Amino acid sequence: MRRILFNIILMIVAFTIQNCIFPLIPFLTATPNLLLILTFSFGFIHGKNAGMYYGLLAGILLDLFYSGPFGFYTLLFVNIGYFNGIFTKYYYEDYITLPLFLSLVNELVYNLYIYVLRFLIRNRLDIFYYAGEIVIPEIIFTTVTTLLIYRLFLSTDRRLREMEDRRG
Repeated sequence: MRRILFNIILMIVAFTIQNCIFPLIPFLTATPNLLLILTFSFGFIHGKNAGMYYGLLAGILLDLFYSGPFGFYTLLFVNIGYFNGIFTKYYYEDYITLPLFLSLVNELVYNLYIYVLRFLIRNRLDIFYYAGEIVIPEIIFTTVTTLLIYRLFLSTDRRLREMEDRRG
């Protein structure tokens, strides 16, 4: 229970940092997608169901904050949490290559989803501009941030698991 509460608070803090603090930093051309990192991490470490629940939370937070059809981000984040939960059987605590690869793929899928359903449908066809100005910098920032956040999240999760084992 303590772990779930901590993870929900972590998602809300990540949402706040991503949407309220990062846009105020003037030298950042793109920002790391913290909610995406946490959603795929929850799915990767804890399995499909946990990934879907945390994806639901992240998607609802984004749907409430941004305009557009409700459920736009929720659908994406629930699917990301689920599909990353499939890789739980390949999960090893000290293995960083697979989480970095998943971060890269998830960010690519996220940006492709945004491009197709927000821009391409409205006949904005300049995909090279979108890729060069938005997708590539965001993929780089998110992948580098994954190195830091994933390790931090992993050590915190390990401590919470040890505390649960001591209590029960």
